Amino acid sequence: MMIFQILGSVLLILALMSPSVRADDECMDDEDEKDTKFTIAAALKAEKSGKPAELFVAYRTIENHYCAHLFDKNGKDLQARAKANLPKLGRDLAKAAETKGLLYGKEPLGTDGKTSAFVWFEAIGDFNEANRVMLKVVHAKSDDLGFFKTAWEVDRSRSGPRDPKTGEQKPYVSPAGYRQELQKVASANTDQLMKAEEKDAVGLSGNSTDVGMASTGSLEKLKKASSWMKFLPDGDKPAKTRAEQRGDAVMKRSDPMFTQVFAKEYYEFAGSSKAKQLKKKMEESERAMQKSAEKAKGAVTTEKSEADQKKFKKGKADLEKELGF
Repeated sequence: MMIFQILGSVLLILALMSPSVRADDECMDDEDEKDTKFTIAAALKAEKSGKPAELFVAYRTIENHYCAHLFDKNGKDLQARAKANLPKLGRDLAKAAETKGLLYGKEPLGTDGKTSAFVWFEAIGDFNEANRVMLKVVHAKSDDLGFFKTAWEVDRSRSGPRDPKTGEQKPYVSPAGYRQELQKVASANTDQLMKAEEKDAVGLSGNSTDVGMASTGSLEKLKKASSWMKFLPDGDKPAKTRAEQRGDAVMKRSDPMFTQVFAKEYYEFAGSSKAKQLKKKMEESERAMQKSAEKAKGAVTTEKSEADQKKFKKGKADLEKELGF
């Protein structure tokens, strides 16, 4: 009997110590409830506003709100309308932006009319249309390597559909055709740069001044071509191979002593072992020249010293004669 009395007392104390629990406490506290009701009211107001962008943003906010249905009788129906209407609303906004020429921009979703078509398509998960818009910009800015890289990495922030059983979301991968279209742009830029490099390389057979200017222009274009080639199946090997060939051409000149520095730059870019060999050879030549210079300087100093001594002796003899010594 005593055991049951003690147990009853313990349960009573625990009951008194525990805070009151409401069904919605498992979702959020009073402050969150207030914010949720405000969000619902804003969405209902947006539905009547006739402003698509404001409605889209409001729908996005309420669409997956975890406890919206607990605090307002309109919450559940509002979420259903949001999920049903967001895709079409987003497409309409994207098409309107595209018509205005707002194809791509980094601005987030907004109601100021500056949101790009790409962002609207991304927001509704229509990645194929987002890619289409992206490719339009790539073709319009076909020589912009920085933007090209943005287009190439477009899938980085995307996720595929959620598995209804496991809840897992795998990374989204664009169709092969998207990358193939980008590679056409990269290939076109590569061809243009390699042809331009050939014109620069003609100067490698000119005088020493021509070699310097020609190699600077040639190497710059090879490096740019290399950057584009990295997006192609074979990589930038063609640019590296040509760079080594240019280095070889410079070394075959009759004045390699004065032009070998340009060959070294070609070899270094190509990643050729010839760069290390040439650098060692150049260092050895420099040391040899320094020794020769020091030896020549020493010889001149000695010769000058002997001449000075003869001059001094002659001057001394003339002075002694003049003074009658």
